[in-house]
Amino acid sequence: MKDNIRTQKVVVTFSVFLYAIVVPYLEINNTHVFNPDWTPHVRIHEVWQLITNSSIGVLCLWLVWLKREVLISSILCMIITGGFIMSFLLKDFYGGSMKFMDGSEKTLFGLNIGIVGFGLAFVLLIIALFNYLKRK
Repeated sequence: MKDNIRTQKVVVTFSVFLYAIVVPYLEINNTHVFNPDWTPHVRIHEVWQLITNSSIGVLCLWLVWLKREVLISSILCMIITGGFIMSFLLKDFYGGSMKFMDGSEKTLFGLNIGIVGFGLAFVLLIIALFNYLKRK
């Protein structure tokens, strides 16, 4: 049981690292938050999303590391990472894109970097949560 919780802590921490640290690092610049082509309304939504996701990340770390609350912290992480995956899959419906204004896109192994990172995190969260619940 102790190994299960340890694994879940690592997976939650990895997920939080991606959406609470890496994403703000990649987006607090002129491609997103300070993009002169974005309207002020769009920018406020971007900053709101960054603050909300980072705050939820801090909550998840507190839950899993100090309260040993694996289920809720894992589900919250899955909501954030899964939310990105869903928005990516629905991008044609609402006219979204992961390409920058110059047409470039951050990729890894030929796939969008967000899908690679959040896809990996989401799958790891599902596996670790399934194993945790199975052994509980």
